[in-house]
Amino acid sequence: MTVVALSAAYGAGGSHIGPALADRLDVPFVDRGIALAVAERLEVPFDEALAHDEPPGESLLQRLLSGYLGADTGAPAPLPADIVSAEDFHKASREVLLVQAATGEGVILGRGGVATLRDDPGVLRVRLTGPVEARIEQAVRLGARDRETAERALRRWDRAHAEYLRQFYGVDVNDTGLYHLTIDATVFAPEVVVKMIETAVAALPTARRGARSAAER
Repeated sequence: MTVVALSAAYGAGGSHIGPALADRLDVPFVDRGIALAVAERLEVPFDEALAHDEPPGESLLQRLLSGYLGADTGAPAPLPADIVSAEDFHKASREVLLVQAATGEGVILGRGGVATLRDDPGVLRVRLTGPVEARIEQAVRLGARDRETAERALRRWDRAHAEYLRQFYGVDVNDTGLYHLTIDATVFAPEVVVKMIETAVAALPTARRGARSAAER
Protein backbone atom coordinates (compact mmCIF):
# COMPACT_ATOMS: atom_id res chain seq x y z
CA MET A 1 0.00 0.00 0.00
CA THR A 2 1.16 3.52 -0.82
CA VAL A 3 -1.42 5.97 0.47
CA VAL A 4 -0.45 9.40 1.80
CA ALA A 5 -2.93 11.82 3.39
CA LEU A 6 -1.63 15.39 3.35
CA SER A 7 -2.94 18.22 5.52
CA ALA A 8 -1.54 21.51 4.24
CA ALA A 9 -1.84 24.87 5.97
CA TYR A 10 -2.38 27.88 3.73
CA GLY A 11 0.91 28.92 2.14
CA ALA A 12 2.62 25.59 2.86
CA GLY A 13 2.65 24.62 -0.81
CA GLY A 14 0.40 21.58 -0.61
CA SER A 15 -0.95 22.03 -4.14
CA HIS A 16 2.61 21.85 -5.46
CA ILE A 17 3.99 19.17 -3.18
CA GLY A 18 1.01 16.83 -3.49
CA PRO A 19 1.19 16.25 -7.25
CA ALA A 20 5.01 16.06 -7.16
CA LEU A 21 4.84 13.43 -4.43
CA ALA A 22 2.29 11.38 -6.34
CA ASP A 23 4.49 11.49 -9.42
CA ARG A 24 7.52 10.42 -7.39
CA LEU A 25 5.64 7.53 -5.77
CA ASP A 26 4.00 6.59 -9.07
CA VAL A 27 0.50 6.70 -7.60
CA PRO A 28 -2.55 8.82 -8.47
CA PHE A 29 -2.96 12.32 -7.13
CA VAL A 30 -6.64 12.09 -6.35
CA ASP A 31 -7.48 15.65 -5.29
CA ARG A 32 -9.76 16.45 -8.22
CA GLY A 33 -10.92 12.84 -8.54
CA ILE A 34 -12.35 13.00 -5.03
CA ALA A 35 -14.19 16.23 -5.81
CA LEU A 36 -15.72 14.61 -8.90
CA ALA A 37 -16.82 11.55 -6.94
CA VAL A 38 -18.39 13.73 -4.24
CA ALA A 39 -20.20 15.75 -6.88
CA GLU A 40 -21.61 12.56 -8.38
CA ARG A 41 -22.78 11.26 -5.00
CA LEU A 42 -24.51 14.52 -4.12
CA GLU A 43 -25.65 15.35 -7.65
CA VAL A 44 -24.11 18.81 -7.53
CA PRO A 45 -21.95 20.51 -10.19
CA PHE A 46 -18.29 19.43 -10.24
CA ASP A 47 -17.16 23.06 -9.98
CA GLU A 48 -18.98 23.42 -6.66
CA ALA A 49 -17.52 20.20 -5.28
CA LEU A 50 -14.04 21.24 -6.36
CA ALA A 51 -14.43 24.74 -4.97
CA HIS A 52 -14.88 23.54 -1.39
CA ASP A 53 -11.12 22.99 -1.08
CA GLU A 54 -10.03 26.17 -2.82
CA PRO A 55 -8.72 29.22 -0.92
CA PRO A 56 -11.56 30.85 1.04
CA GLY A 57 -13.73 33.63 -0.22
CA GLU A 58 -16.32 32.30 -2.61
CA SER A 59 -15.44 28.64 -1.97
CA LEU A 60 -18.12 26.09 -1.24
CA LEU A 61 -16.29 25.09 1.92
CA GLN A 62 -16.62 28.60 3.29
CA ARG A 63 -20.29 28.66 2.36
CA LEU A 64 -20.86 25.31 4.02
CA LEU A 65 -19.00 26.35 7.13
CA SER A 66 -20.83 29.64 7.35
CA GLY A 67 -23.76 27.94 9.06
CA TYR A 68 -21.77 27.51 12.26
CA LEU A 69 -18.55 29.42 11.70
CA GLY A 70 -20.33 32.76 11.61
CA ALA A 71 -19.36 36.06 10.10
CA ASP A 72 -16.54 38.24 11.39
CA THR A 73 -18.99 39.85 13.79
CA GLY A 74 -19.71 36.48 15.37
CA ALA A 75 -23.30 36.37 14.17
CA PRO A 76 -24.20 32.96 12.67
CA ALA A 77 -25.15 32.92 9.01
CA PRO A 78 -27.70 30.49 7.53
CA LEU A 79 -26.68 27.95 4.92
CA PRO A 80 -27.71 28.87 1.38
CA ALA A 81 -30.82 26.97 0.32
CA ASP A 82 -29.46 26.01 -3.10
CA ILE A 83 -26.65 23.74 -1.88
CA VAL A 84 -26.43 20.48 0.03
CA SER A 85 -25.93 20.60 3.77
CA ALA A 86 -22.50 20.61 5.37
CA GLU A 87 -23.25 17.23 6.93
CA ASP A 88 -24.19 15.73 3.54
CA PHE A 89 -21.02 17.05 1.99
CA HIS A 90 -18.90 15.74 4.84
CA LYS A 91 -20.43 12.27 4.71
CA ALA A 92 -19.98 12.01 0.95
CA SER A 93 -16.37 13.18 1.19
CA ARG A 94 -15.63 10.65 3.94
CA GLU A 95 -17.10 7.78 1.91
CA VAL A 96 -15.01 8.70 -1.13
CA LEU A 97 -11.85 8.94 0.99
CA LEU A 98 -12.42 5.47 2.41
CA VAL A 99 -12.99 4.02 -1.05
CA GLN A 100 -9.78 5.62 -2.31
CA ALA A 101 -7.76 4.34 0.64
CA ALA A 102 -9.10 0.84 0.01
CA THR A 103 -7.45 0.87 -3.43
CA GLY A 104 -4.09 0.92 -1.65
CA GLU A 105 -2.59 3.83 -3.54
CA GLY A 106 -2.86 7.57 -3.90
CA VAL A 107 -1.83 10.93 -2.50
CA ILE A 108 -4.82 12.69 -0.94
CA LEU A 109 -4.64 16.43 -0.25
CA GLY A 110 -6.98 17.92 2.32
CA ARG A 111 -10.66 17.02 2.59
CA GLY A 112 -10.16 15.76 6.14
CA GLY A 113 -8.16 12.79 4.92
CA VAL A 114 -5.80 12.76 7.90
CA ALA A 115 -8.78 12.49 10.27
CA THR A 116 -10.88 10.09 8.20
CA LEU A 117 -7.96 7.70 7.71
CA ARG A 118 -6.22 8.12 11.06
CA ASP A 119 -6.99 4.54 12.12
CA ASP A 120 -5.75 2.98 8.88
CA PRO A 121 -2.20 1.64 9.49
CA GLY A 122 -1.47 1.70 5.78
CA VAL A 123 -1.92 5.45 5.38
CA LEU A 124 0.93 7.86 6.07
CA ARG A 125 -0.47 11.08 7.51
CA VAL A 126 1.56 14.25 6.94
CA ARG A 127 1.10 17.86 8.02
CA LEU A 128 2.65 20.64 5.94
CA THR A 129 2.84 23.91 7.83
CA GLY A 130 5.19 26.71 8.90
CA PRO A 131 5.28 30.03 10.75
CA VAL A 132 2.54 32.46 9.77
CA GLU A 133 4.89 35.09 8.35
CA ALA A 134 6.82 32.54 6.32
CA ARG A 135 3.61 31.06 4.91
CA ILE A 136 2.37 34.50 3.87
CA GLU A 137 5.63 35.18 2.04
CA GLN A 138 5.55 31.79 0.39
CA ALA A 139 1.93 32.23 -0.68
CA VAL A 140 2.90 35.44 -2.47
CA ARG A 141 5.79 33.66 -4.19
CA LEU A 142 3.45 30.86 -5.25
CA GLY A 143 0.94 33.19 -6.84
CA ALA A 144 -1.17 35.07 -4.29
CA ARG A 145 -2.21 38.42 -5.75
CA ASP A 146 -0.48 40.46 -3.05
CA ARG A 147 0.52 40.33 0.59
CA GLU A 148 -2.77 41.73 1.88
CA THR A 149 -4.70 39.07 -0.03
CA ALA A 150 -2.42 36.33 1.31
CA GLU A 151 -2.79 37.56 4.91
CA ARG A 152 -6.57 37.64 4.63
CA ALA A 153 -6.72 34.22 2.99
CA LEU A 154 -4.41 32.69 5.59
CA ARG A 155 -6.54 33.90 8.49
CA ARG A 156 -9.78 32.69 6.99
CA TRP A 157 -8.47 29.43 5.55
CA ASP A 158 -6.63 28.38 8.71
CA ARG A 159 -9.77 29.10 10.71
CA ALA A 160 -12.03 27.21 8.30
CA HIS A 161 -9.71 24.21 8.12
CA ALA A 162 -9.45 23.97 11.89
CA GLU A 163 -13.21 24.33 12.32
CA TYR A 164 -13.96 21.65 9.72
CA LEU A 165 -11.85 19.07 11.57
CA ARG A 166 -13.21 20.14 14.93
CA GLN A 167 -16.84 20.13 13.85
CA PHE A 168 -16.89 16.83 11.98
CA TYR A 169 -14.10 14.84 13.63
CA GLY A 170 -13.67 16.38 17.07
CA VAL A 171 -9.93 16.84 16.51
CA ASP A 172 -7.49 19.73 16.59
CA VAL A 173 -5.72 20.34 13.29
CA ASN A 174 -2.57 21.20 15.26
CA ASP A 175 -2.61 18.00 17.32
CA THR A 176 0.67 16.28 16.43
CA GLY A 177 -0.94 12.95 17.29
CA LEU A 178 -2.89 13.17 14.02
CA TYR A 179 0.28 12.92 11.96
CA HIS A 180 3.20 10.60 11.48
CA LEU A 181 5.22 13.49 10.11
CA THR A 182 4.99 17.27 10.49
CA ILE A 183 7.14 19.40 8.17
CA ASP A 184 7.85 23.11 8.08
CA ALA A 185 7.35 23.39 4.32
CA THR A 186 8.50 27.01 4.30
CA VAL A 187 12.08 26.04 5.18
CA PHE A 188 12.76 23.32 2.65
CA ALA A 189 12.47 23.31 -1.13
CA PRO A 190 9.46 21.33 -2.42
CA GLU A 191 11.68 18.57 -3.80
CA VAL A 192 13.27 18.13 -0.37
CA VAL A 193 9.85 17.88 1.27
CA VAL A 194 8.83 15.28 -1.32
CA LYS A 195 11.96 13.26 -0.56
CA MET A 196 11.25 13.41 3.19
CA ILE A 197 7.75 12.05 2.69
CA GLU A 198 8.95 9.41 0.24
CA THR A 199 11.45 8.20 2.84
CA ALA A 200 8.72 8.07 5.48
CA VAL A 201 6.45 6.07 3.14
CA ALA A 202 9.17 3.46 2.68
CA ALA A 203 9.71 3.30 6.45
CA LEU A 204 6.03 2.81 7.32
CA PRO A 205 5.79 -0.90 8.31
CA THR A 206 2.48 -1.56 6.54
CA ALA A 207 3.62 0.24 3.40
CA ARG A 208 6.85 -1.78 3.21
CA ARG A 209 4.91 -5.02 2.94
CA GLY A 210 2.90 -4.03 -0.07
CA ALA A 211 4.69 -1.23 -1.91
CA ARG A 212 7.75 -1.09 -4.09
CA SER A 213 10.15 1.74 -3.47
CA ALA A 214 10.70 4.37 -6.15
CA ALA A 215 14.14 2.93 -6.74
CA GLU A 216 12.63 -0.47 -7.60
CA ARG A 217 10.22 0.95 -10.15
